[in-house]
This record gives sequence, C-alpha cells and structure tokens, in this order.
Amino acid sequence: PTGVTVVAALEGTAPIGLAIGTFFSVSLDPPLIGFCVAKTSSSWARIEDTGAFGVTVLSEEQQDTSGRFASKVEDKFAGDTWVPAPVTGSPLIVGGVAHMDCTLHSVVDAGDHVIVLGRVQYLDVHRADVGPLLFFRGGYGRHDSLSTDLI
Repeated sequence: PTGVTVVAALEGTAPIGLAIGTFFSVSLDPPLIGFCVAKTSSSWARIEDTGAFGVTVLSEEQQDTSGRFASKVEDKFAGDTWVPAPVTGSPLIVGGVAHMDCTLHSVVDAGDHVIVLGRVQYLDVHRADVGPLLFFRGGYGRHDSLSTDLI
C-alpha cells in the first residue's frame, strides 16, 4: 500500500498538478522528500519548469480528488479549494492530512521514470481526525491501527 499525494505548482496564476503514489521521505538534514513520475507526464514537465511545488497528503475522504488528479481532465482543481503555500505560493489542497512546500532539489533519470527530490521549506499536519488515503492492489483503502496487544 502507498499513500496518495498531489503535487502541484503555479504556472503563472494557473494551478497545475498530478497525483503521486510513490511519495517517500529521503532525509531529515537537509529535509528532503522524493517521488517518481513517468517521463511521459506533461503535468510534471510543467511543474518542473517552475522550480517549486506543494505536496498535499490526501485524506481518506479525498478519493474523488485523487481520481481527478490521476486523470487527463483539463481542470483538475475543479471541486477542490486550494491555498497558496507560505514560502513558494504553490497550491496546497484544503482537506489534506498534511502539506509540504518544496523547492526542486534534483531530478534523477530512472528508466521510463524520473526520481524527483524536493527540499522541504515548510511542513504542517492539518488533520488528526482522519487518516491518509491509501492505494493498494488497484483500489483505495484506509489505515486501521493494529492492536498494541499484537506488538
């Protein structure tokens, strides 16, 4: 299973974004995150050109948002409210469980994908009342904690 995130940036004043299912922590010092994107992604090419992006960790209530950002619809932000990230101004989707504001650190060639590393400029956890949206075996799910008796 993997958590679902949306990576977004501003192209002029227009928000652009895509769904990411390969998001991971890389380093605490300096604070770096990473994700993988297909080289064929036109959205990523546009985001990369901006040099900065916001990351929204979607909540279990945001399946529709995930589906829209994974599609090729023209207005992926329709139906969602976003706010500008405090450092870069990149879009952060309201309702996510966490947000990160990042500058582009590096992009590594990896076959038919690229591995993107972002330097975290700002991090905030917004919602403790819901869990993250998970994707597993072609479907969505949610996190249920194991009993501490099993540990």
